[in-house]
Amino acid sequence: MRGFVARRIVALVPLLLLVSLIIFAFVLLLGGNPARELAGGLNAPEARVQDISAELHLDEPFFERYGRWLGDAVQGDLGESLFSGREVTGEIQNRFPVTLSVAIGAIVVALLIGVPLGIVAGTRPGSVVDRVITFGSSLGIAIPDFFIATALVVLLAVENDVLPAIGYVDFAESPLEWAEKLLMPWIALGIALAATLARQVRGSVIDVMSQEYVRTARATGLRERRVIGKHALKNALTPAVTILGLQIGYLLGGTIIIEYIFSLPGLGTYLIIEGFGRTDLPVIQGGVLVIATVFLLVNLVVDIVYGVLNPKVRAT
Repeated sequence: MRGFVARRIVALVPLLLLVSLIIFAFVLLLGGNPARELAGGLNAPEARVQDISAELHLDEPFFERYGRWLGDAVQGDLGESLFSGREVTGEIQNRFPVTLSVAIGAIVVALLIGVPLGIVAGTRPGSVVDRVITFGSSLGIAIPDFFIATALVVLLAVENDVLPAIGYVDFAESPLEWAEKLLMPWIALGIALAATLARQVRGSVIDVMSQEYVRTARATGLRERRVIGKHALKNALTPAVTILGLQIGYLLGGTIIIEYIFSLPGLGTYLIIEGFGRTDLPVIQGGVLVIATVFLLVNLVVDIVYGVLNPKVRAT
């Protein structure tokens, strides 16, 4: 097992380097000249633009700039915002807990909805219940989360005043208000993940229920509930672990639009307003790098968990 974990960690290092290179290069392709904007815009004196470019090292060769940026990033220094002057690392540290709260809450919602529905549908294939759940999961996957978020705001905040539409309260200040502010974002993001989980669990349960060991367990006289709970679910839920792990990474990126809709002070809002909105390169590079790194780390954890659940994987 230790060798399996070590191989996965070693394989992660070059992948992180490649991702960092892609992020650094892609951001430069977005266009715009921060130096010119800082100098005063289109009518700024060219000499002033060149001076600012030199101060920000924008006139240096690509790989020299990348090496300096990567060296600082490894030490936890993601630079400073070109416009506000605040450290990007500090801003991300303050905002990432909000994004993480949204993502974790969406996962909880997805687990509470998707897993039970998948089990019910998988144990009754072809029934009316199965067809309804399958149709509902297809609908949940097809509808964009921003549309669900907008519909929730209209129904629960504008028309009925059940939940607050915007804002954020820190958990330490008031856990109840914290949950109340995040409930709609949790539901908006959790529905699509719940639909994906339901379909995956359904398919796995149907496959496992036809296996010989399940038939043997039934032949011994065990109750159907015990057969499902003790013998079938462990293997049926194993593929769902992979799906869930991948979706966690996507959720961190998917919160960007949701945070903007609900005015949450998370990493997504920071990237949209401070980063892309003003072409602030350090903000964009730092924020995207953090999201990509967390995504890769989550995949590493999923690989390890999958190896624990399925010994065959450890040989790969």
